[in-house]
Amino acid sequence: MAAVKGDVELARVRYDSATGLVPVVCQDAETGEVLMVAYADREALKRTLATGYAWYWSRSRREYWRKGATSGNAQRVVEVRIDCDGDAVLYRVVPEGPACHTGERTCFYRRLVPDGAPSEAADEGGAKDAGGGADVRGNEAAAVSDTSGEVPGSVRWDESALTRLWGVIDSRYRERPDGSYTTYLFTHGAERMGKKIGEEAVEVALAGMKAERDAAAKTEVASESADLLYHLLVLWRHVGVHPLDVWRTLEKRA
Repeated sequence: MAAVKGDVELARVRYDSATGLVPVVCQDAETGEVLMVAYADREALKRTLATGYAWYWSRSRREYWRKGATSGNAQRVVEVRIDCDGDAVLYRVVPEGPACHTGERTCFYRRLVPDGAPSEAADEGGAKDAGGGADVRGNEAAAVSDTSGEVPGSVRWDESALTRLWGVIDSRYRERPDGSYTTYLFTHGAERMGKKIGEEAVEVALAGMKAERDAAAKTEVASESADLLYHLLVLWRHVGVHPLDVWRTLEKRA
């Protein structure tokens, strides 16, 4: 592996102008073997740098996922590098299991040959996650991008995306699993949570101004709002405020 010749700040990453994503190559730090290719946005990269575990953004599910959160095949990140143009990122990792959802060590276990050429493994393997990742079974942040829940007309707490998300956050608060971004937030307390809420609020505002000019950008408002809501819920759990407390306040104001 080539020697590092300088540090580059996160702000220098060049994301795709249409998707806001950057491709991430995941490489075994010891062997140099390429394990998989996925995608990340700024938040996923921040989570990776903060927790020391590989985080990605699933294009198909439109949610953040930490590799191994469900399968146990986590990727401990030794180093994050950026290419010369700033538009591709390299995770150098210590894998704690197979990278591919098929059980193979690497997603690149098949050889590409010309059309019509015989292949011993033509019928082997399976389709990768369309989002570019190998772990397709969900993770602790799965509910963050689900904004289908509505504030109820009367105070209640039903089975909704918000309920599921609150349950995951409550579990992380009690169990504090290693490599969890939520655990990281609880460990660093209200100051760190507050900074994240401020950052996400600004991103919501910027997305709103963009959507005012371009209706197609309203999906960005939903996505950024979901991130903001997630961080708010984490803060509520940290200080002992239940969502019902907030709903009751809204009811009184209504």
